[in-house]
Amino acid sequence: MVKTIIFDYDGTIHNTLGIYEPAFREAYQWLVEQNVVEEQKIETAQIAGWLGLNSKEMWDAFLPELDQRYKDQASAIVGDSMVRQIGKHRAVWYPGAEEMLTVLKNRGYHLVILSNCKVAYRKAHWEEFRMERWFEQFYDCESYGFCPKTEIVQEVIRDYPGPYLVIGDRRQDLECARSCKSPFIGCLYGYGEKGELDGADYFVKSVEEITGII
Repeated sequence: MVKTIIFDYDGTIHNTLGIYEPAFREAYQWLVEQNVVEEQKIETAQIAGWLGLNSKEMWDAFLPELDQRYKDQASAIVGDSMVRQIGKHRAVWYPGAEEMLTVLKNRGYHLVILSNCKVAYRKAHWEEFRMERWFEQFYDCESYGFCPKTEIVQEVIRDYPGPYLVIGDRRQDLECARSCKSPFIGCLYGYGEKGELDGADYFVKSVEEITGII
């Protein structure tokens, strides 16, 4: 019987694009002004495709030849912008997320988050949504040197009892589940591309469907 549920955050609980897209566009405009990239039209779908990657993976995938100093500064602009938007209450969870978490908490599961995010982002969300009402811990990848989730999940295993269940919307979440030999629920409403979650044990098309599977 599952004892600990490991949630991804962005694209699983948090509908991230609303604060990520303007933050990314702000950072890209700064790069244009520094004359290190060309102005170009970047579609929302492309931006959404980066959600779930950590910041290093995202910038290496998007602009592999860009000098690391500019990648770091652009990443900082994105992070700072999102934290400001969270402070202005612009971050939103998927409909039904709070109710779903309350049901699982009341069933006695240990609930934790494992996210490819930064420390400031984690802290801002924890405070904004009073996440201690449901979650015992929020693991962010920056605290672990931006290691992949397949490595950070070993910390979860040391801290919380198994068996485990992993829930997320991207390939990294599926790989995380496989690395700790746990079942995986793939969230089709998130930011993964078609076929990315092939091999999941279960699929859900909305947050509300999660409690019916567990």
